[in-house]
Amino acid sequence: MHESGSYDSYRLSQPGPNGWPVPSDPQAVPHPRTGTGFAVGPTIPIPAVSQAMDQSPALSPGEPHSGGSYSAGDIASAEETVSAGDRVSAEYTASADGRMSPAPRPHAPAGTPEKEVVVSRETEDPPLAQEAKRAVEILNPSGEITMPRPVRRRIICVANQKGGVGKTTTAVNIAVALALHGNRVLVIDLDPQGNASTGLNVPHHAGVPDVYDCLIEGAPLVDVTQPVDGIPNLSCIPATIDLAGAEIELVSVVARESRLARAIQACPVEYDYIFVDCPPSLGLLTVNALVAAQEVLIPIQCEYYALEGVQALTSNIALVRSHLNPTLDISTVLLTMYDRRTRLADLVEQDVRNHFGDKVLNAVIPRNVRVSEAPSYSQSVMTYDPGSRGAMSYFEAAQEIAERGARVREAGA
Repeated sequence: MHESGSYDSYRLSQPGPNGWPVPSDPQAVPHPRTGTGFAVGPTIPIPAVSQAMDQSPALSPGEPHSGGSYSAGDIASAEETVSAGDRVSAEYTASADGRMSPAPRPHAPAGTPEKEVVVSRETEDPPLAQEAKRAVEILNPSGEITMPRPVRRRIICVANQKGGVGKTTTAVNIAVALALHGNRVLVIDLDPQGNASTGLNVPHHAGVPDVYDCLIEGAPLVDVTQPVDGIPNLSCIPATIDLAGAEIELVSVVARESRLARAIQACPVEYDYIFVDCPPSLGLLTVNALVAAQEVLIPIQCEYYALEGVQALTSNIALVRSHLNPTLDISTVLLTMYDRRTRLADLVEQDVRNHFGDKVLNAVIPRNVRVSEAPSYSQSVMTYDPGSRGAMSYFEAAQEIAERGARVREAGA
C-alpha cells in the first residue's frame, strides 16, 4: 500500500523483461539492503498484480504478447505441470473438515493375480556372529567336535630348507587344532631358534631340559617333555640355544642320523601325532627328523624362491628314502602366505598343484596379520584370535590332514 493509503497511485505499465508488470511510480521500485539479500521499501501491490494477470488473454503458441511470444515448449511444460497436479489431487481427497486424506485405490478386475510382496531378509548371520561361531567351532570348549584319530601314531616332519615359509607357524597351529579336537599331540622343536617353543608358551631358556639332551646325551623323551598350558592333549619338547652346536657334536657320534628316531621309538607315551619342526637347512638336524618321520609336510610360500627350495628338499628326501628311511613319503603340501591380490600367487599355486597333485591340501593359508601377531603373545592363532581367517584356514588344514589319515586307515582295513 502506498503512503496515501490507496492503490490508485500505482499505475501498471507494460510488462518487463520477465513478463511481470512493473510500477511506473519510481518510489515503488524496491531498494536492496546491502548485505542481506532482501528488498525493502514499497513493492507491487498483490491485488494489482492479480488483476493484471486475470486480464491477460489466453495465447496460442507463437502468438505475440506484450512481453514476447509463447513457444510450444512453454505450453507443453505447463500442461505437464497441470497433469502432475491432477495426479496428486487424484491420490488425495478432501474430507468434510477440509483435511486431505489418501484416496481409495481402485480395485483390480476379477481374476487378476495379485503381485507378491518381496521382503528382503538377511539369510546369513552378521559378520560378528559368524566370527563367534567359528571361534566356538575352533576352540571346541564342550569337546563335542572331534577330528578322526589315526589307527597308529603318525610322525610328521615339517620341513623346507627355505626360511620364512611358515614351517613353525604351520607345525604349531595344526598341532593345536588337532589337540583341541580330541587328538594327543607332541611337538618336537628341532630348530635352535626355539620359535615353536615360544609359540606354545613353553620355557626354553638356557638350562631347561630340551631336545639336545635326547640327541647328544641320550635322555628319554619323557624327561624333557613339557605340557602346554591351556591345551590338555598337547605337549612340547623345547629347543634351547644349546641345540645350535648339536650338528658339530653329532659328527663324531655313532648312528648320528637316527638319534631322534631311537628316542621316539623308546617313548612309552602313546601319541596320535608327533610333529617335528625342522630348521631352515639340510644339515644333520633335518636329516634326523627325516629319518625319524614317516611323512613329510612341506609348507610352500606362494613365491618363486620357495619353489627353488622345494626342488632341493625333494632331492634330499629321495636320498634319505633310498639310504636311511625307505618308508619316508611326502604326504602333505600346504600353500602358505597366499595373497589373492597378486597373479604370482595363482601361478605358484597352479605349478605346485600340477607337480604334487592330490598331496596339496585344498585349504590355503592366506596372509593374515593375526597369524603374525599371535607369537608375540606366546600363543597360536587358534587361541589368540580363533575367529580370524588365519585360524579358520589352519583349522581346515588340520581337519583335512585328519580326514586323510582316516581314509588311509579305512584303506588299510
